[in-house]
Amino acid sequence: MKIMIRTMIKSTRKSRSMTNANPALNPHLALNPIHNLTPSLNLTLPLLLALGIAISATTALAAPPEKLSAPHLPNAYRIHEKVISGGQPDGEPAFRELAALGVKTIISVDGARPQLELAKKYGIRYVHLPHGYDGIPANRANELAKAVHDLPGPIYIHCHQGKHRGPTAAAVACIGAGLLDPAFAESVLKTTGTGTNYHGLYQSARAARPLSPAELNSVKDEFPETAAVPPLAEAMSAMEHKHDQLKQIAAANWQAPADHPDLDPAHEALLFREEFEELLRTPDVQKRQPEFRRLLTESHRAAKDLETALQSKMPSTATTGLDRITKNCTACHQQFRDIPLSEK
Repeated sequence: MKIMIRTMIKSTRKSRSMTNANPALNPHLALNPIHNLTPSLNLTLPLLLALGIAISATTALAAPPEKLSAPHLPNAYRIHEKVISGGQPDGEPAFRELAALGVKTIISVDGARPQLELAKKYGIRYVHLPHGYDGIPANRANELAKAVHDLPGPIYIHCHQGKHRGPTAAAVACIGAGLLDPAFAESVLKTTGTGTNYHGLYQSARAARPLSPAELNSVKDEFPETAAVPPLAEAMSAMEHKHDQLKQIAAANWQAPADHPDLDPAHEALLFREEFEELLRTPDVQKRQPEFRRLLTESHRAAKDLETALQSKMPSTATTGLDRITKNCTACHQQFRDIPLSEK
């Protein structure tokens, strides 16, 4: 009987790929494995159910993440027919790509404020359920599963770069909603490029389990467009975004990138330096560990040097300044950000 079921499941996958129907555009189909089967297999289901044979949602819905061709959506992967993970959609071209993919809901797990107006322009709902690099708390994991289960798809789950928090959230949500076998959680992270140094994220993925219908129903379905984020986390998220923009400028030989002609190198460096200054004045930073403040102060000096170098048209000096900031960010993240929740 097990062999017969596996054979029918393989036939289902093949038949699904040969039809024009797209379950990703129908959340009912994506969430109900019985209705997601071909007509020929549906005929056998009453018999199987009568015999007490359980067919789980995860059996037929476990496959390697599929890399998508989406130039304006960083690191975009289809995790499940209903769920795509990737980086932050930035600007109108990114939202056009989301609309072209049929995306109906965006879930941000990043600390930055979502671009609500652009989402609304393209008829896409935004939900903000942020979490850190140290892992996904149990209540947030349940909320993510509830959102994936209840909200219309396809659903695009994103963090900033689309490599760490976003894929982890997508895997945890899919497992919780019964769309992905827990055994595939770690492979999702590895395929999408989640760094193995993010121990908390890997722990969250490994700990994920399917929620029962009763558990899903008990989760509050309050899905905010913008969640309250601690000021320090919000500031760090904005600085991370600016840091990435300066990396793009550096890759373009310290000129405005072709796909971002609006970025003026010297002006972006000025804004980056000002963000460091503002952050250093906040009470939260003043209460932090001495090493945290030292790394932030050194990055501020490097940002000032970067700004001066770009104003003076000295690209080699600018590169040195940006490298100093990147080194300090890495050291700070390792010591103060990437510690698993279980170790705090």
